[in-house]
Amino acid sequence: MARTAKTRKTSTDNKGKGPAEDTDFALHSLQESFESAKSYDASEEEMLEFYRRMLLIRRFEEKAGQLYGLGLIGGFCHLYIGQEAVAIGLQSALDNDRDSVITGYRDHGHMLAYGIDPKIIMAELTGRQAGISKGKGGSMHMFSTEHKFYGGHGIVGAQVPLGGGLALAHKYNEDGGLCLAYFGDGAANQGQVYETFNMASLWKLPIVFVIENNQYAMGTSTARSSAETEFHRRGTAFRIPGMDVNGMDVLEVRAAAEVAFAHVREGKGPVLMELSTYRYRGHSMSDPAKYRTREEVQDIREHKDPIEGLKKVLMNRGKSEDDLKAIDKEIRKIVAEAADFAENSPEPEAGELYTDVLVEEY
Repeated sequence: MARTAKTRKTSTDNKGKGPAEDTDFALHSLQESFESAKSYDASEEEMLEFYRRMLLIRRFEEKAGQLYGLGLIGGFCHLYIGQEAVAIGLQSALDNDRDSVITGYRDHGHMLAYGIDPKIIMAELTGRQAGISKGKGGSMHMFSTEHKFYGGHGIVGAQVPLGGGLALAHKYNEDGGLCLAYFGDGAANQGQVYETFNMASLWKLPIVFVIENNQYAMGTSTARSSAETEFHRRGTAFRIPGMDVNGMDVLEVRAAAEVAFAHVREGKGPVLMELSTYRYRGHSMSDPAKYRTREEVQDIREHKDPIEGLKKVLMNRGKSEDDLKAIDKEIRKIVAEAADFAENSPEPEAGELYTDVLVEEY
């Protein structure tokens, strides 16, 4: 029996035309809505809170680097220095009662962005019982079901399909929440990422995919590793709107979050955000970062630093240098206390090796 030919969805009028002429082709984007109000109109109180939290991440990570050098933090340690505006700008717009977050192994900053006590995060880094995962997760596997923060994952890109699962749970339970799923420019080339894009778009899952593009993945520039370096375009084939955002400006990130989150909460399906940012340190503490020049890093520090950028805005609004120095002094004290707490906390008992392996007891 002869097979009948499948009918093409594309109309014959568009056959043979280029994308610009094809009415069935659209470059799905929320960029236009975002561009109309690109900077979040924050109150002075909000800006000061953004400043405090970004500064807390910066000083915390600097201290973590010191403790690693002293041998108090073992294994891998991936610092978030330079990327602070991404986590603060996005997570400040979340509904903490409903929404969930999942990320990769550069996760300390995301935990601090929640306002979680720095003491228990530092205790986790140093492998202490008082840590948020009882010292068993360490730097790469932070976790807090209380805050709906689901890691901290050591396998590149593994968190993205898990984020799809969290979004499916939000939809299934009709709880009104969304999932914020972070991954990097290196993970953006993983096949499991695109499988998740497809299903998330097909099922209109409430998820915001966030590519933290810090330009170098593990040590290879995006220009050398990716055929398409405009990562916000990568959802187009799955009809996922894309957004191109300056991840070094916390007010721009927050403005973009407002647009993206509103789209998802309206039941329109996923959004893909590319946050262009930069990490000042190597991929991990063991990375000498010889693939870029010191001059390049210094140029970013001098002209695009997210904390210094917000500091200028605050000073233009009437805050003095002394006001902001007082905040820095307060933050340094908090971080020093967190380090002291971690160093003086006991390690887990040997019996902890057998706990939290399975959900139920057998």
